[in-house]
Amino acid sequence: METYSFLREFADSWVLLFLFVFFLAIVVWVFRPGATKEYRDTASIPFRHDDKPATDEEART
Repeated sequence: METYSFLREFADSWVLLFLFVFFLAIVVWVFRPGATKEYRDTASIPFRHDDKPATDEEART
């Protein structure tokens, strides 16, 4: 069997299965029960100093 055919069969079977399991793991990680607080905190970063504008010194850091 030549190298291309072997790699093609390997990619069609095992690599496809690995990528599908990896995708499912990412989906489970994103929608896990404790993730809501973390994502809400991250989403509110732009609005943390909404009551006053940033000073020049804060903008430089």
